[in-house]
Amino acid sequence: MAIINDTVSFTRMDQGTQEEYQFLERKFEPLFLDLADGVLGLLAKLKGDRVGYKIDRYEHSLQSATRAYRDGADEDTIVMTLLHDIGDTLAPENHCELAVAILRPYISDDNLWILKHHAIFQGYYYYHHIGRDRNLRDRYRDHPLYQRAVDWCENWDQVSFDPDYDTLPLEFFEPMVRKLFSRSKFKYGD
Repeated sequence: MAIINDTVSFTRMDQGTQEEYQFLERKFEPLFLDLADGVLGLLAKLKGDRVGYKIDRYEHSLQSATRAYRDGADEDTIVMTLLHDIGDTLAPENHCELAVAILRPYISDDNLWILKHHAIFQGYYYYHHIGRDRNLRDRYRDHPLYQRAVDWCENWDQVSFDPDYDTLPLEFFEPMVRKLFSRSKFKYGD
């Protein structure tokens, strides 16, 4: 099997050679290098429509990250906070899972857990107004990260809809995002 016209020759993965898979690895490398730009592009898609709030989801994301930064959070937590809602426009019913899928190889398991469950913890502040159980988060009361998730929502997420808050610009956070996505690209697991 050979590489012809910048394409592998196989039509089934089990037919590929070491040479071809090394070739493909090189072809995929730019995808990893451009990942930060792609994620920042998803964040930018949150600009505009305020969907009824006083600020749009982009400003909410920046404001949440600003609060985390000012409270002394570590960079991983700041970036996770900045990107926690990047799935809102692509997957409004399960935006948490989309953000987890993107960030899984790059952030800690603790931050992944908070990210995965933040909608339920955020629901404490409004679920009772729309006929849902505001205490759904209590199913995780015995989890070691329960209080951290409560605090994350209380201090950084649910309070970040204020048009008068002195929010830091994306340019402040961009180096943190780029640093995070420059890490190892493979972290397989559940």
